[in-house]
Amino acid sequence: MNRICKLFDIKYPIIQGGMVWCSGWKLASAVSNNGGLGLLGAGSMHPETLEEHILKTQAATSKPFGVNVPLMYPEIDKIMEIIVRNKVPVVFTSAGSPKKWTGWLKERGVKVAHVVSSSAFAEKCEAAGVDAIVAEGFEAGGHNGREETTTLTLIPSVRKAIRLPLIAAGGIGSGASMLATMVLGAEAVQIGSLFAVAEESSAHPDFKKLVTQLGEGDTKLTLKKLAPSRLVKNAFFNLVEEAENQGKSARELFKIAGKGRSKQGIFEGDIENGALGIGQVSAQITRIIPVSEIMQNLISEYNSAKETIKEFPEF
Repeated sequence: MNRICKLFDIKYPIIQGGMVWCSGWKLASAVSNNGGLGLLGAGSMHPETLEEHILKTQAATSKPFGVNVPLMYPEIDKIMEIIVRNKVPVVFTSAGSPKKWTGWLKERGVKVAHVVSSSAFAEKCEAAGVDAIVAEGFEAGGHNGREETTTLTLIPSVRKAIRLPLIAAGGIGSGASMLATMVLGAEAVQIGSLFAVAEESSAHPDFKKLVTQLGEGDTKLTLKKLAPSRLVKNAFFNLVEEAENQGKSARELFKIAGKGRSKQGIFEGDIENGALGIGQVSAQITRIIPVSEIMQNLISEYNSAKETIKEFPEF
């Protein structure tokens, strides 16, 4: 059996990204019910809100699910206590060092994966004792690695550096791209953008509609002096880009960005003034469909691509 499927007790090696303002209980439970691993996005939830979503997910599915926790979350102690108290089986951590929480979580029976953007960080994660590693290329939406390493470059490098189960993320929007990452050494994929616009996603309908209309080049990495983020080019993006071109300091950029921009755009539907995090693969997304159809498409495309490879010539 695939190591990731065995580790998380799932049918398919497909993990749904725990995206802010998108990944609530409806999305997570739908992905888990359809054979993948659904994740709740704790980054946009107060502790009591996360607990509510955990309980609703448990009521909606008997399958394993997890929580994505940014390690710089201000109330992380409360978040971790809620996760353990409610017996959530899996935690994906990101945006920080996994040293502090990995051992604590594993002692309490929680399986831990950590998101990295380089081989060096992957090696540190392995030393910290995580169960699996997510290697995310800079094609991905939202917060991103400063190295700007693409997924196809990152996966083989990380595969050589570690022995742990490896999950590929960034730019994966089809079964064929899923297979491609596995050929390079990944054992599963984490997918964000496709699930961000699923029917069950908690994102605003106007955000979802906009994503289905995006083309190549309509997203770009920005805010590099703060926390690099891939965003849709809109009025907010133009404001930030102009400030960056003028050489504004990190403090000035922070003031321009303000607070709550992701909520404003993704959750509330202000598609001009909000920060709209979505991956480059958004250019391939043309419909808003349910999770069940997304999962069926991914598996069907994966199997078709696998058959196609058999027809390739040998050299």
